[in-house]
Amino acid sequence: MAALAGLRALRRLCGVALFLSQLYVLSGRGSLMTTKHSQPQSTFAKSLTSTSTNTPYFKAAESTEIPPYVTKCPSNGLCSRLPPDCMTCNTNYSCVYGKPATFDCKVKPHVHCVDQNNHEQENFTINMTCQFCWQLATTDYVCTNSTNCMTVSCPRQRYNATCTVRDHIHCLGNRVFPKMLYCNWTGGYKWSTALALSITLGGFGADRFYLGQWREGLGKLFSFGGLGIWTLIDVLLIGVGYVGPADGSLYI
Repeated sequence: MAALAGLRALRRLCGVALFLSQLYVLSGRGSLMTTKHSQPQSTFAKSLTSTSTNTPYFKAAESTEIPPYVTKCPSNGLCSRLPPDCMTCNTNYSCVYGKPATFDCKVKPHVHCVDQNNHEQENFTINMTCQFCWQLATTDYVCTNSTNCMTVSCPRQRYNATCTVRDHIHCLGNRVFPKMLYCNWTGGYKWSTALALSITLGGFGADRFYLGQWREGLGKLFSFGGLGIWTLIDVLLIGVGYVGPADGSLYI
């Protein structure tokens, strides 16, 4: 009987110990495990938060880059005198050609200008003549020059040039356009020098050698100026400008 009572007491003691251990795990270890598992989640959440906050920062850095057209735009100048590259205008192509026209314009980003009262503004109007850029006067644009065509020829030769409107000129359409122009370039030959050589040393072909026409120069040299007849003819031809440099350029 005593042994049976001891076994029962031992069973109760084991049950109490088991209950206390479970209670300890739920109260102490459980909170520790929760803390350990929640820590990586908070770190991951922080990484996501930092990534999401950094993304707009890089976008803002890209947007702060200065566009190339800003170098052409004077700072704090009159808006109406800005170059066309510094503004955006609502052009009206139905205006009457050759008549004055008014267009509403707005400055581009990063461009600062003022009005007549020195107040900064973004929207303004400009007055210009209603015409396309290729219809402007020749003094209002600059064209490329060609050195591969003959300026002294009949009929006069033309070449394809690329023209660009000057910065202070406003017009409709493309500011860069192609145009057929007459050959008009010089290689540095002087008309006065050629005429002087033709009069003094024309019998020896000096005028033709000076102009780069060495074949004709040799012909005049060995024929003594065509017995004087060729010399007189060249004086007349150079005098009226009919005979020019061999490279096709104009006299200075």
